Amino acid sequence: MKNEIKRHMERMVDDYIYIEDLNAYLKAFIADKEQERGSWSEITVVTHYMLGGQSAHIDRMAAVTECVMLALDIVDDLQDQDHDTKPWMQCPQPVALNAILALLMGAIGELGQLELNPRLLVEMSTMITRSVNGQQKDVTHFVSSVDDYLLMTQEKSGSLFRFACLMGYASLDCTAETIETLHDLADCLGLIHQIENDRRDLLRWDLKNDLLSKKRTLSALYLLSIEDDAFRLFQDYYAGSITIDSLLTQKEQLLHMIHTSGCIEYSQVVQSVCLQKAEEIYDQLQAASPWKEKFKEITYASYLDID
Repeated sequence: MKNEIKRHMERMVDDYIYIEDLNAYLKAFIADKEQERGSWSEITVVTHYMLGGQSAHIDRMAAVTECVMLALDIVDDLQDQDHDTKPWMQCPQPVALNAILALLMGAIGELGQLELNPRLLVEMSTMITRSVNGQQKDVTHFVSSVDDYLLMTQEKSGSLFRFACLMGYASLDCTAETIETLHDLADCLGLIHQIENDRRDLLRWDLKNDLLSKKRTLSALYLLSIEDDAFRLFQDYYAGSITIDSLLTQKEQLLHMIHTSGCIEYSQVVQSVCLQKAEEIYDQLQAASPWKEKFKEITYASYLDID
């Protein structure tokens, strides 16, 4: 995250939050966010320049992107009770909830000051609520098929990439074709990254593991779909026939089953299809160099060498 973008985020906090402790919490959350590898704001900035933008306010738009994404990160961690080391998970939960409201309302206020087309707020709301719909499917275990998973992931994660791009092209006069291409690419990016996250999480062994939470990721759907006694332990757990404690007593057996089942390879094949589709969409995108190449680098190029 650029220093200028962080300064705008902190300035937004000062503009709207005068209660000292909440102000301090928000700035601590921003500082933590700054340490993450990559940044949503970079997608906003690069999108702007690759589509011919030259706005003096692009860093403010990128700060809005980061504030909204930070709010959604906090929501996600509160729902999953995950990432215990994050400062918003270590503060009182009512404070974290106030921080979410402050970040979202501050972002809306910032957009209002920039006097952009009012249609922007409609598009922003549509993208964020599309993500919320996907998140609702995820937390309520709505997914029961691969098609369900793919749609849920595009809604949940693809919408976030759409939003980061929207903040980049909001002040530009882009064609409907260009916007549609970006949206299709964003949905592919959401799938690529979510499949990667799910695969990594499958091999985590703490109480926040997706498997222990009975989430239906691609790997889980694969294991649930095959009638094989080797997968019975996994299937019985998802069916509610055995408890978490019983499952954990057979951890080594379960890990061996996961590694030898082919479920990881299956998710990699699906991810490779998404990568190929992303490449095709990227090639269709009418955008300026070197920003177009930079967009690819920061969004998905690092996944092109996945085995």
